[in-house]
Amino acid sequence: MGMSKRLGTTGAESGAAGSTLIRSIGRWSLTALMINCIIGSGIFGLPGKLVATAGRASPLVMIVAGLLMGVIVFCYAEVASQFSEQGGAYLYARTAFGTFAGIQVGWFWFLAVLGSAAASADLFLDHLSGFVPWAGQGWPRAVVLTGLVLLPTLINYGGTRKGTLLSNGFTVAKLLPLVLLIVFGSVGFSHHARLLTVSELTAPGWGGWASGLLVLSFAYSGFSDPLTAAGEVREPRRSIPLALLTALGVCIAVYSLIQFVVVATLRPGPLSPAQTERPLGAVAGALLGSPGAKFVELAVMVSTYGWLSASLLNAPRCIYAMATHGEFPAWFGRLHPRFGTPHIALVVVAVLAWLLAVTGSFGWCLVLSAGAGIIDCATACAALLRLRRLQPGAARFRVPFGTLFSVLGLAICIVMLTQLKARETLVMVATALVAGANWWWARTRTSLAAVPRPVLELTPPGPGALE
Repeated sequence: MGMSKRLGTTGAESGAAGSTLIRSIGRWSLTALMINCIIGSGIFGLPGKLVATAGRASPLVMIVAGLLMGVIVFCYAEVASQFSEQGGAYLYARTAFGTFAGIQVGWFWFLAVLGSAAASADLFLDHLSGFVPWAGQGWPRAVVLTGLVLLPTLINYGGTRKGTLLSNGFTVAKLLPLVLLIVFGSVGFSHHARLLTVSELTAPGWGGWASGLLVLSFAYSGFSDPLTAAGEVREPRRSIPLALLTALGVCIAVYSLIQFVVVATLRPGPLSPAQTERPLGAVAGALLGSPGAKFVELAVMVSTYGWLSASLLNAPRCIYAMATHGEFPAWFGRLHPRFGTPHIALVVVAVLAWLLAVTGSFGWCLVLSAGAGIIDCATACAALLRLRRLQPGAARFRVPFGTLFSVLGLAICIVMLTQLKARETLVMVATALVAGANWWWARTRTSLAAVPRPVLELTPPGPGALE
């Protein structure tokens, strides 16, 4: 029985007979997974940089940045509501613009997530070494990294539901310290409240606002990563749009309130270098005393490890989808006969992430992440218009003024692309060349498979033939 019938969509065939994807991710688990992917370690450092560029207007900049990202999220919501299959942005690009575009987007996304996963493990270890110094050096570092990657790998190997529950736990754990800082900071502000003036709003100027909005566009990214697992989501065409909009709304609220607490607690005047680099540590120290800095260090560890666990759930689904479409080796598309997980793809991703983290060679992947996120967003915005023509009426969630949203989203992506540095551009070109080679391999393989093989007619031997 084909995978297309099991998933309720057209497309891939299962790589393992008798095994199917299990729709075990509910609507709210998907929302939590998206929040986990959006909130990484950036929120612990970005508020200080934002204060430096936008001053007391920075909480409002945080809100505006979230609303601008909402333009792209709405495009994603409509496009994603047309699919019930694994792949995310790779699948949308493939369906709307063809195989070449799909493979390009798939490679950009996969390498960026892989590099970010390795960087998250490395960042976790950097903060852990503040508590356990020996864990950051020599062979103990490699052992600890092995354990860091192995635990979520084993949990995700044993079933998507287990991996989702792990991500849910990390989502709650990373939100809790942020909510506590918001509560304590709001109580402190209530004793000496001061309204924001018009002059403070205009003080950063257009340059300050533009710089802040550009930086924050990356802080709100990551919401689309779990879409690679749409084939394991219950009622995906209904659940995904709701999860996208809810996750973004939660993150806008948390980010803007955290920014408000930073401004209210660390006023007046410019921040010191230490406050700019570790603003939440400074806030926690002011609100909670000396244990506050350690509290934030633990929160950073939880947040980065939560992101790592989510990436080990999401990343294998992309290469699994590419394999089931014949664009990666077929064994990447095999499902575990008992757990229904893409176990081979998962193990390969985990090993690669471990190698990058141990060797410290994830920098080039991390450089790619900025450009890859923009490419993914631009894909969704452009695909909205294309899919409306290719499959009208297919969208379960239809964005009002969709053309306007699509054009505005593409404009935002173009502005972000112009801010990429030369190094990032070179890494993107190299990735495009690798993806192009992959496309050529898949095309050649398909062409060879389509060539009819000669049929050897076996006729019974005549009399005396065996003599």
